[in-house]
Amino acid sequence: MATDESYSPISPYLMVHKGEEALEFYQQAFGAEVRETYPYEGKLGHATLRINGADVMISDEFPEAMTGVQSPHSLGGTTCTISLAVDDADVWFNRALKAGADVIRELNDEFYGRSGKVRDPYGHTWGIVGLIRDES
Repeated sequence: MATDESYSPISPYLMVHKGEEALEFYQQAFGAEVRETYPYEGKLGHATLRINGADVMISDEFPEAMTGVQSPHSLGGTTCTISLAVDDADVWFNRALKAGADVIRELNDEFYGRSGKVRDPYGHTWGIVGLIRDES
């Protein structure tokens, strides 16, 4: 993996089951650009995706080889929400649903903008937020 300035200085690294399938989902749901992939033992060893200008890394889980490297599928849930600030929450939210995400919280107008939450097919929670822009 490159370590130059073209990569985000901090990136979520998501463990998934069915890594190759997850790549397709993230492309459809969030318009992800696949920047690099590395196979490992017949699975997805690593991939870097660019989503809305930021990097997200994913890998198949390898619980037999790496202690603690498990997906929400194996753990029965996730411990965090990925917040995705977007230009049009409705478009992003509906695209994620069409690609196979489940609604956790419907889109609502909040004091900070329009937001909702979805769970992707791999157990990760995404908060989709269309922030109110200060035009002054």
